[in-house]
Amino acid sequence: MSDTAPIRPEERFDERRVADYLRSVVPDLVGSDEIMFDQFPGGAANLTYRATASNGTELVLRRAPLGEVAKGGHDMEREHRVLSRLWRAYPLAPRSYHYCDDSTVMGKPFFVMERRHGWVVRDEWPPGLIDSDDRQRVATSLVDALADLHAVGPAAVGLAELGRPDGFVARQIEGWTRRWHAAATRSVPDMEAVAATLAGAVPRPQRVAILHNDYKLDNVMVGGDGNLVGVFDWDMATLGDPLVDLGTLLAYWAQPDDPTYPVFGERAVAIGEVMEKAEVRLRYAERTGLDVADISFYESLALFRIAVIIEQIYSRYVAGQTSDQRFAGFEPIPPLLAAASRSLIEG
Repeated sequence: MSDTAPIRPEERFDERRVADYLRSVVPDLVGSDEIMFDQFPGGAANLTYRATASNGTELVLRRAPLGEVAKGGHDMEREHRVLSRLWRAYPLAPRSYHYCDDSTVMGKPFFVMERRHGWVVRDEWPPGLIDSDDRQRVATSLVDALADLHAVGPAAVGLAELGRPDGFVARQIEGWTRRWHAAATRSVPDMEAVAATLAGAVPRPQRVAILHNDYKLDNVMVGGDGNLVGVFDWDMATLGDPLVDLGTLLAYWAQPDDPTYPVFGERAVAIGEVMEKAEVRLRYAERTGLDVADISFYESLALFRIAVIIEQIYSRYVAGQTSDQRFAGFEPIPPLLAAASRSLIEG
């Protein structure tokens, strides 16, 4: 089954202009002949397209979504910078070949990266991963790949200046609170309570690491044996406390008795049914040597942040900036996540 589809009408671009541009900047990859375009339709924010040259080369083009975006979000230059360097030490990161900052070419800045082949697991398990051993490998590979990322020294791959790790978590809380206020389509008291509690309970970081900053099952690609073949969506990558990434992974790792299961389990593949969160924490801690005693704080922060992200997407739908009907059902999700976040942080 193909993982691409025709480009949605409102997300089209001048294909002739983009093709001409690609032939001028990456001629060694696409040659001088025709280039065809289609779209990877599964994502919910940044727009991702496939460019297929007549010589058989496939490339991936990534650009920010339609409409206004939050400052610091959907940063294609940052994603390119990470992916043009990280692949040397972290093979799961696809290589980025070129960044275009000229918005007149595709509507917004974009970058060009290599194509990986496999499955992105979203709302159902692919037919090639049918038994429990396959799915167990997906779960363990997902945890191990995160631990391996956090073992990469930022300076060793030219990313020592990627972010400001001092005070990173405190700035995250402040920034996502600000984004909530900018995107909110209604009042959610739990969001205000969580923001205040998180701000007063920031743990001391144990290590500085390269953070993916949105690490979860549907931001990776899985091969036929259940092992990861790629990690995608690096536009929020930075330097900071590695437990932020673990908290994000756990927030999406819903188990059937979790209050977030209707969002992350019933609407998507429930990885929490394959491996329990306790095993995730233990495996990560053993592989990294980090103390995960304060992980509830980081999971609460992740749920708070996810609530903001979903509200941002829903607000674009309300404003008519996308016709994607998936987003109509996002309306009840942020309050549910806010309540779960509050329960975690308040014990």
